Amino acid sequence: MDDPMTEQGELVIVTGMTGAGRSTAAKELEDLGYFVVDNLPPDLVGDVARLVDERIGSGQPIAAVVDVRAGSFFGALREQLARGVPGRRTTLLFLEADDDILIRRQDAARRPHPMQGTGRLLDGVRREREVLQSLRGDAHLVIDTTRLTVHQLRERVAQAFGSPDATRLQVTVMSFGFKYGVPVDADLLADMRFLPNPFWVDELRPLTGHDEAVASYVMAQEGAKEFLDRFLALIETVTRGYLNEGKRFVTVAIGCTGGKHRSVAMAEEIAHRVNALGLDARAAHRDLGRE
Repeated sequence: MDDPMTEQGELVIVTGMTGAGRSTAAKELEDLGYFVVDNLPPDLVGDVARLVDERIGSGQPIAAVVDVRAGSFFGALREQLARGVPGRRTTLLFLEADDDILIRRQDAARRPHPMQGTGRLLDGVRREREVLQSLRGDAHLVIDTTRLTVHQLRERVAQAFGSPDATRLQVTVMSFGFKYGVPVDADLLADMRFLPNPFWVDELRPLTGHDEAVASYVMAQEGAKEFLDRFLALIETVTRGYLNEGKRFVTVAIGCTGGKHRSVAMAEEIAHRVNALGLDARAAHRDLGRE
């Protein structure tokens, strides 16, 4: 017998910081075939789902964009998420970015912040972040758009919601450089700076973790294999729990000094091994090429 969960249409609630890319995410979801409603009060999410079910069918995926302009209605979003929508699998997508990036984007759009009032733009950003703090913790997927282009954001959304196998756990293994900051959207994080740095090997310095010479060097170091075995066991354990709790998106951040050698090689190897576990994993390299 078919699993009835596979017959449910997806309901994605898109929210997050003003200027973090909600409109871009909504456009990508629309291109993926979602019925998209922008600036929807949370209390009406259930009504929209019922209308779509009646007129189009319960298999039609829906995306509802909810932002701070919903005012007093915004507090009802957590209650709506707790209740759920009958016959629908609900996913909360939260978009965020660093304050300076949000301010720059808002300035470029020549629009005041919806929570700015008579204060500065920065005041509005900080108030909004405070209001959204608890909701961020409820999100099934957090995407930090600080360093993402519009096209990269659309790609992340497509990777997350474009798969026909919507109940499969999706793991992004992201390399990064500590000197550029720790990814704020990481669920698990590991530091590769305990391994010798290929940067100090003359013939490896201009290469990256994508190159076989660097990857072989990293994997041959004392502790590398032990780390991989233990970290993969941890990932396997927590991903089972994530699936049981309805979390389907996981970001594993692997860091080194600059995000060029050790973290790249290790992220690629971890993604390969996670795929071998039967999960849907991909490697991404946040800081590669920034040096």
